[in-house]
Amino acid sequence: MSTKLNIWITASRPKTLWAAIAPVLIGTSMAAGDGMIHLPSALAALTAAVLIQIGANFANDYYDFQKGADNEQRIGPLRATQAGIVTPGAMKRAFILVFLLAFIMGIYLIWRGGLPIFVIGVVSILFGILYTGGPFPLGYLGLGDIAVLLFFGPVAVGGTYYVQALNINGLVIIAGFAPGLISGAILTVNNLRDINTDRQSGKKTMAVRFGELFTRIQYVLSLVFACLVPLILIFLTGNHIYSAASAVILFLAIPAVKTVFQKNAGSALNKVLADTGKLLIIFSLIFSVGWIL
Repeated sequence: MSTKLNIWITASRPKTLWAAIAPVLIGTSMAAGDGMIHLPSALAALTAAVLIQIGANFANDYYDFQKGADNEQRIGPLRATQAGIVTPGAMKRAFILVFLLAFIMGIYLIWRGGLPIFVIGVVSILFGILYTGGPFPLGYLGLGDIAVLLFFGPVAVGGTYYVQALNINGLVIIAGFAPGLISGAILTVNNLRDINTDRQSGKKTMAVRFGELFTRIQYVLSLVFACLVPLILIFLTGNHIYSAASAVILFLAIPAVKTVFQKNAGSALNKVLADTGKLLIIFSLIFSVGWIL
């Protein structure tokens, strides 16, 4: 594999892509549970979601460098633009190209699902850019957590279900909060790790605004509330009891929680971030299988 390809794979942040994959799995499993699965739409939704996530990661790489949030003091994984191995111009062209590919993939989904899918697609791409770009970047205003909760949660799960079933119901929206909360936990770890450099650059994440203890508690509660979602759905439906097995991630999360509550965890949080991504996909797989059984 060429060095250049390795650079772009690293810049895509593959460990974060579970946040794009997980809600598509859940939305598809719920469509299957209702006998409305449509595999071409599911695959197209998965591809578009991953492309939007990669585009957002490239845009984040570009804009955080431009705004000074990524600098030589950063303790997180390599950022290609800040490290000087990709020029800002090349990174900007890359995120525009990836978002364009996502939109092209979305044309089929729009043809199938109509105006609601068009709105979801366009807003998702805009969110990918405006998270760190534009005059009022959400991530710099402390609104990133809410945006991640919604777009990687009810919006993604609901959109995936809708494009297959061509309708929507409240259970799907409730289910969407589970992956949204765990994706939020991934962001929380990221913000806890970067709290000092974010504070210096004026990036007012919730971690910067409310401090480290708040952020550590936020991480734990995000996981706990996510695991309550299957129980709420079981209560509402009187069915799908096997989906409750997804709560096993609370036990798997114990090492990560211990690290999060260590003072000066620093670079150790890089592993927690990757491990939380694994928790997200484990939760989604168990929930999806349990929902269908």
